Amino acid sequence: MGDKHRIRFEPVGIEIEADEDETVLDAAFRQGVNLMHGCKEGQCSSCKSFLLDGDQQMERYSTFALADYESEEGYVLLCRTHAYGDLSVELLNYDEEMLLCGIPPRQARATVAAVQPLTHDITRLVLDVDSRDELPYRTGQYVDIEVPGTDQRRSFSMAGLPAEGPGGSLEFLIKRYPGGMFSGLLDGTLGPGDPLTVMGPYGTCVMRDAPGRDLILLAGGAGMAPILAQLRGLAAAGSRRRTRFYYGARTERDLFALDAIAELGARIPDFAFVAALSEDASGGYEQGLITEVVDRHEGDLSGADAYLCGPPPMCDAATELLTGKGMPEERIFLDKFTTSTDT
Repeated sequence: MGDKHRIRFEPVGIEIEADEDETVLDAAFRQGVNLMHGCKEGQCSSCKSFLLDGDQQMERYSTFALADYESEEGYVLLCRTHAYGDLSVELLNYDEEMLLCGIPPRQARATVAAVQPLTHDITRLVLDVDSRDELPYRTGQYVDIEVPGTDQRRSFSMAGLPAEGPGGSLEFLIKRYPGGMFSGLLDGTLGPGDPLTVMGPYGTCVMRDAPGRDLILLAGGAGMAPILAQLRGLAAAGSRRRTRFYYGARTERDLFALDAIAELGARIPDFAFVAALSEDASGGYEQGLITEVVDRHEGDLSGADAYLCGPPPMCDAATELLTGKGMPEERIFLDKFTTSTDT
């Protein structure tokens, strides 16, 4: 372990202690401070902040997340930042509801319970958590899964609701990529009974308590997972909020979980699901990018909240659209899904 330093976050006045060997974001997680974050790998910019004072160094990151000129001006990515002295940091994005209610990440043992192909490139993975371990999380969060035989981890959102107490199951909807370090194992390499280690929870795409506000749920690809979890949570809670779920795919063969969505939607009085196909509008589905479809269907959104999960370009385009329709940016909660090949 290295020397320890104090990190003060402005304008909220929260202080934590960080070891030189850990990132500032990891230090915050460890102490239950839930800073805004996404990929934790320097790719998505969700944790971008401004260094007011202090000595720091950053690990390698993508210039798509932090441009060179921003770094020169003093901006940092907290998921890449190591403190080498006391730091004062201005948070650019933060949620006061979430800041001090974080669940410190913990490690849990698990075994594969099911590996089920859902489409040509989406697989459902179910893990049973060891009955001696407990992995609490909030609906919409994600965990890291260790890649067997390596020191690498890959992040995946849970599609199900949290278990009560030790054990329980974790359900994931994972997109398989050619050569994917973890997703490539879902071609038959991983099977029931195989051991895995998970670490978490992470993520801030957690449902806020706002019963009087409408809901826009928007996802693409494997971003289905946390949104399906939110839908399950709404149905279980007997929500009566106006809820619209928009899902973007390329073609009809990329659609999945339609029966589950229909069953859950039937339990929410004011619910509609709209699927948009960007390349092939067969089957009576909407044609176009998901943001184009939302634009056609929705008017003023100043009284709504949004939860977005998908690739960064989709999330960025959706944020611009929603704010243009009157939705305050602080009421847009998102997970930008990145891959290990994005760096």
